[in-house]
Amino acid sequence: MKRHHTVSPKTVSTCIPNISQGTHIFDIRGYSDLKGMGHEEFIKSGDFPVGGFDWAIVLYPDVNTFLDLDEITAFLELRSEGGDKVRASCDVRLVDQITGNSSSAHPTTKNVKLFNVDEVRRVNCLMMKRSEFEAPPYLLDDRITMECVVTVMHEPRVSRARPIPRINVPPPNITEQLGKLLESKEGADVTFDVAGETFAAHKLVLAMRSPVFKVELCGLMMESGTQHIAVTDMQPAVFKALLQFIYTDWLPGTHCFEGEDNGEMIRHLLVAANKYDVDRLKLLCQSILCKNLHARNVATTLALADQHNCDILKDACIEFMSFPNMMNDVAATQGYKDLQRMAPSVLAEAMEKMSKIKKMKRN
Repeated sequence: MKRHHTVSPKTVSTCIPNISQGTHIFDIRGYSDLKGMGHEEFIKSGDFPVGGFDWAIVLYPDVNTFLDLDEITAFLELRSEGGDKVRASCDVRLVDQITGNSSSAHPTTKNVKLFNVDEVRRVNCLMMKRSEFEAPPYLLDDRITMECVVTVMHEPRVSRARPIPRINVPPPNITEQLGKLLESKEGADVTFDVAGETFAAHKLVLAMRSPVFKVELCGLMMESGTQHIAVTDMQPAVFKALLQFIYTDWLPGTHCFEGEDNGEMIRHLLVAANKYDVDRLKLLCQSILCKNLHARNVATTLALADQHNCDILKDACIEFMSFPNMMNDVAATQGYKDLQRMAPSVLAEAMEKMSKIKKMKRN
């Protein structure tokens, strides 16, 4: 049973903080009369709303006196009933009675604290030396003013996931366009006569893809009108396949050329690719011939590889011939006898390399 894989599009969502902030001015007058009431007594501000909750500032002027500590302590208290846990911070600033400016008395209290109506309703928001708190310019004319900035952190705002905009770009099609140019013959400025069959082409494309064509057509490029060139050493079908590869970098129906029955066509294409120095086609032909090596054709292919400077294919043939019990079948072929008669040096070189290969395998 086939499984179908569905590729989901890329999506994006955003998350941004969701905060509410409010400032409460807690003005304490007659401070000296309000302190000294005992360490359990406190001064509390009126309730003030921030972020949908009610809050209050609770100051204990004498709590640390009982512990013999020189400190003033204040708390931020959640006054609302019910509801979930609340995250909030409080920055307590003392107002300079002379300039009217304020400065943070306890910067560390800006950290977000967790409030819970059933457990934690207060968190410390001020701890300051009494000698500083109860001295000018903060305490003046028996008055002290606290500016309390409360920040409530709500659940972050998260947007709905949405697809990321994208523009699809089709795959490159320049080779397809060049193939159509070859087929249409539009703008062709050179023709080739191959065994009575005519092929129209474009000098610039041929020169760009083949160093040999570039040299051959260099002078013709300066001339106007269509030029005619005769090709006397190639079959029309081979020249047609060569042109198609030059224009499209692709050998139409490559799989059709594979197999022993089509080996002759590939051999002719290899010769053409070597003649016009079309390296990739030459390598492609070598690859096809290598995949279709057989005892019946390896000697002929070796001779072809040596004749047309195909060292990779030549080495592949020698490696193939060095397979166990292969040489008896190879030696019985006409191709081997031809190689023995017409290129004995090539055969001698192959035998020497085969001997080294077998020796390496034994070791």
